[in-house]
Amino acid sequence: MTDREARTARNQERSLEAFLQQKARFDAMVAELQQMSADHFGADAEDVLWGKAATLEHWNSRLASVTDCYFKRGEFAE
Repeated sequence: MTDREARTARNQERSLEAFLQQKARFDAMVAELQQMSADHFGADAEDVLWGKAATLEHWNSRLASVTDCYFKRGEFAE
């Protein structure tokens, strides 16, 4: 293996390590989001007003940006 090939292999290993760390972070956030949803985002049915709905709408729009980018929808469509 040449020096260049060795550097390329080490770079790929470090890239994979960084990717897997970020994936673990992403998976942890998804699990937290699922927990938040199961808890109805801390909302009590007797106390839900427009503010809670607006907050959830805002969060949904931010999540939609991520999913739209990945699935190439909306402004990210090709």
